[in-house]
Amino acid sequence: MELPKDYIDEINKVLKDDCDAYFKSFDDPPFRGISVNRLKTSPEKLIPLLDFETKKSPFYKDGYYIPSGITGIGASPLHHAGAFYVQEPSASSAVGLLEIEKGDHVLDLCAAPGGKSAQIASCLGGSGLIWSNEPVRSRAKILLSNHERMGISNGVVSSQYPHELCPKLEGAFDKVLVDAPCSGEGMFRKNPEAVREWSRENVLACARRQAEILQYAAMSLREGGILVYSTCTFSPEENEMTVKSFLGNCPEMEAYDIEESFGRETELKNAVRITPLEGGEGHFAARFRKKGNSPRREIKCKSVPKQNKDSVMAANDFINDIFLTPPDMDIFVFGSSIFLRPKNIFLPDKLNILRFGIYVGEFVGKRIEPAHSLFVTAKPSSLRRVLDLSISDPRTSDFLSGMEIDCGSEKGYTAVAVEGMITGFGKASSSRLKNKYPKGLRNL
Repeated sequence: MELPKDYIDEINKVLKDDCDAYFKSFDDPPFRGISVNRLKTSPEKLIPLLDFETKKSPFYKDGYYIPSGITGIGASPLHHAGAFYVQEPSASSAVGLLEIEKGDHVLDLCAAPGGKSAQIASCLGGSGLIWSNEPVRSRAKILLSNHERMGISNGVVSSQYPHELCPKLEGAFDKVLVDAPCSGEGMFRKNPEAVREWSRENVLACARRQAEILQYAAMSLREGGILVYSTCTFSPEENEMTVKSFLGNCPEMEAYDIEESFGRETELKNAVRITPLEGGEGHFAARFRKKGNSPRREIKCKSVPKQNKDSVMAANDFINDIFLTPPDMDIFVFGSSIFLRPKNIFLPDKLNILRFGIYVGEFVGKRIEPAHSLFVTAKPSSLRRVLDLSISDPRTSDFLSGMEIDCGSEKGYTAVAVEGMITGFGKASSSRLKNKYPKGLRNL
């Protein structure tokens, strides 16, 4: 692979004596990995079910290396069920630096496609709030799809630019992650297109954009809260220089030192760099804390639409028919759409919100047509009707391909699980299950 001369000069300054070893690493296959989703399973349960070898990653408590040559992983029933997220190993490092605690409210400001949001939600375990934002609408839709697959119920998905979003969320979060758009030098080994798109001009443009994003991100953090900034590039302008500039421009923020066993040290005590020589494609992360100590602020909402009591009662009856133990959330009916929303959490007006909580379904006349997300965010034990299949059961692959399958004596909307993890649902009648798995997700 032919690398740009300006990039070679840059990486020589960054890696110094290790540069030759770095260039030799381009002859090796790229690293690949997964992060286990504790909303659906645990490493102890998942790893024995996988049909490929894994090795523990040093970058995240639930991260694992997988073989570089593996194919078709997206068609795996366990992937459909949201048991894991396919993620470059070093990319998982930033979330651990947030020191997430149960009940935290966490903002993932540049979230698509959703790997780090999935990690955050897994750490929260259904508590608190994960707000995932992606300015580009097409990418925000991918983010939403991954929210659903991973079974995230306590989440918001929005599509806003930071300067539009963060002033309305001032002081509302305990933790904030900025996985910033960057020049992508950590993608070079696995994506030749990233090499062709690289330029010094783009590096400097990214650095300017990153500085702006960070300043808005700091607004949304409460006093005493933690902010982590990460990139998948090696550029000092986008990494160390951006960190120093941020601390100079935001006196309310202070460096929060990193003491981790992974990666390599930088000139900054609050930052760490990962290269292929440390077992990852390439990542940089820096950590900050907002001075002072105060509780997070409530998000301001000027108006809450009035609810039609009959619609809410009908939705409640429907939910009780699906669940043995309904989610402890508020029912919200907006037009013909039904949602379950986290209690005591409100959203600012005039924001582009793609999802808040769980999308339950739609009124079709007086009937309610349930949504895929209602089932995939549920625990099997909370539902009245569940068809739990093994990976090897032929009905598993048939269901994920969109086919009608045999079922027991159940009648009505029934969840379909694989090894105890819900993948979707169907409507059972006369020992047959009519498939409701979304067409865009099916194995073809």
